Amino acid sequence: MTLDATVVSPDHYKLDFENDKVRVLKISYRPYESGGMHSHPDSVLVCLTEMNGYMTYPDGRTEEMLVPAGAAVFMPATTHQGGQKTAHRFEAFLIELK
Repeated sequence: MTLDATVVSPDHYKLDFENDKVRVLKISYRPYESGGMHSHPDSVLVCLTEMNGYMTYPDGRTEEMLVPAGAAVFMPATTHQGGQKTAHRFEAFLIELK
């Protein structure tokens, strides 16, 4: 079973660019939408709009996430299911490090 975000949640994660160093995904969640459980290596998240959402992990633990538009944050390698908590669309780029 694959946990690649572009396979598990193709409506939310689209491949934008890839080479031997990085893979760049365009992320888009509609209001109140959640995706499927998937994995990412160490990554940098660049928010185009505010992220007001949550991450649910395989052990059932949930973490709320609030990242302002324009911010870039390091995301350690993880497996999670993401979701948007508000009536606003969330868009970002995720730069996965290889």
